[in-house]
Amino acid sequence: IADRIVTGIARPGEKLDEVSLAERFEVSRTPVREALRQLRAMGLVEQRPNRGAIVALVTPEHLASMFESMAELEGICARLSAERMNASERRQLESQHRDSMRLVQIGSRDEYEAFNTEFHTRLYLGAHSAHIAELTLATRSRLSPFRRAQFRLAGRLAKSWSEHEAIVTAIMRGDGAAAAAAAKAHVSLVSEASAVFVSPDPGAAQEAAAALEL
Repeated sequence: IADRIVTGIARPGEKLDEVSLAERFEVSRTPVREALRQLRAMGLVEQRPNRGAIVALVTPEHLASMFESMAELEGICARLSAERMNASERRQLESQHRDSMRLVQIGSRDEYEAFNTEFHTRLYLGAHSAHIAELTLATRSRLSPFRRAQFRLAGRLAKSWSEHEAIVTAIMRGDGAAAAAAAKAHVSLVSEASAVFVSPDPGAAQEAAAALEL
């Protein structure tokens, strides 16, 4: 459902009927109801009196604002990871990052997406600050459909890997400032890649949807 909203297949204001969605995805209404609840928390769905759930309007300005917050939080996590990760954590981060190149080479989007989630989670936990990790995870949750969609854009897997490389290199050197700068730059580029999905230009949105092969 999130992918359909993000790519513009489900348009703002469109009603999201639980019965129709349950039939489409061949599930009961219970998981559909839970999915709509999660999408409301992400800001992708609105609950209107007497209208039920409808697709929310996500403006480019609001999306940019969320990614701006995400960039700052990830920058903090990367800086603290460079300063606080122990030797074992650093080795695991670097090893998994190197291994992920295989996913880029074979173009495995789903597997790379799963790796990407784990990579960023390692940064949050590597900061060794429970409250900052909690804030960052909550913000990521709201942006997850857009962060997922970016990997369907041409060339994005390789670019993401290169951006991760800058973060990992800085962390391995214990350079907090460089790690923060690399993480913030990475999220800013993710924001730019994701912005096409809420572009006011219908052609850009359609092109992005086509790239997703939905």
